[in-house]
Amino acid sequence: MNDWLLVAAMTLVTFAIRYVLLAFSGRIQLSPTLVRALGYVPPVVLTAIVVPAVVLPDSETLWLGWQNARLVGAIACVVLALWRKNLLLTIAGGMAVFWGWQWLVG
Repeated sequence: MNDWLLVAAMTLVTFAIRYVLLAFSGRIQLSPTLVRALGYVPPVVLTAIVVPAVVLPDSETLWLGWQNARLVGAIACVVLALWRKNLLLTIAGGMAVFWGWQWLVG
């Protein structure tokens, strides 16, 4: 029963925090600078998740060598994204390079 109570409490807290922000969203006027700055939040969060997974594959050792298939795949993704500006091609191409490099290097 304790587990269910904990889940219910976490649900209530999460809902309350989000509801308060949504309830007052029409009444609060944000400055244009803050709105522009908030536009950078998704890329920053994604970068904070992806970069450690790429350069710290075992969560301890920094690995920047050419044998790191994750790094090679990530570089391929960046190149494809800048070159073609196509999300599906970027994902598929990056995964193909990652798997191919991982197979090649062994």
